[in-house]
Amino acid sequence: MGRSLLLVFREGGAMPELPEVETVRRGLEKLILGKKISNIDIRYPKMIKTDLDEFQKEMPGQVIQTMGRRGKYLLFYLSDKVLISHLRMEGKYFYYPDQVPERKHAHVLIHFEDGGTLVYEDVRKFGTMELLAPELLEAYFISKKLGPEPTEKDFDLGSFKLALKKSKKTIKSHLLDQTLVAGLGNIYVDEVLWRAKVHPSRTSNSLTAQEARKVHDETINVLGQAVEKGGSTIRTYTNAFGEDGTMQEFHQVYDKAGQACSRCETIIEKIQLGGRGTHFCPKCQRRK
Repeated sequence: MGRSLLLVFREGGAMPELPEVETVRRGLEKLILGKKISNIDIRYPKMIKTDLDEFQKEMPGQVIQTMGRRGKYLLFYLSDKVLISHLRMEGKYFYYPDQVPERKHAHVLIHFEDGGTLVYEDVRKFGTMELLAPELLEAYFISKKLGPEPTEKDFDLGSFKLALKKSKKTIKSHLLDQTLVAGLGNIYVDEVLWRAKVHPSRTSNSLTAQEARKVHDETINVLGQAVEKGGSTIRTYTNAFGEDGTMQEFHQVYDKAGQACSRCETIIEKIQLGGRGTHFCPKCQRRK
């Protein structure tokens, strides 16, 4: 029995971030494009956020045309629909080219006409799936208040600065809420703020124009590098083919509490901020 591993995220409550989801998208693209869905087995109906009967009726016969991503959402572009999948805390995809073993946490099984099966597993059952017409996709993400993609093309510096000036949220919490920019999670926010030399507990409206530009630019740089490195392997995450990502080798503060800062040799500290473990250098990232 063959098996291609598509997605195994971190244990310990760390959500997948944009680089890991993008890595999964690329893996799925190599394994399931062009496959025609024969039937779908839904074992946990609460995961389906659109009409269940319509979902079960519309999915068979659809062909997977392309794979996309918006922020941390995976997008399956089908013949005339889009399947939106959000993995939440511990969602996993497995592709089986032939026989599917019995899996305790397998909640949605997408069977293909060629005999292969894409299995969605989720220990916590927090993941969601929705089926939309393609023309409704833009409105869907507007309703989610999802910020721009972290690219030079989409992530406008002027709009970012304006949003910071209007907010009294801490900069870390603000970056995590997905409205400023899509795809940042706990790991990469810590890395971005270290590179930008901004303390995570500062309020957004306290950042200078120069600091805002640094946060903007480092967001693009960090997430771009992480995508290039295949994401960060923290505990159990691997990529589409069971290989580790390597971005963790380039982390400067995340999970490094008690170690010396690579820039100034001050000991990295860890605090709780907004309920999230937060790593920073008290010298490089002074709280002004």
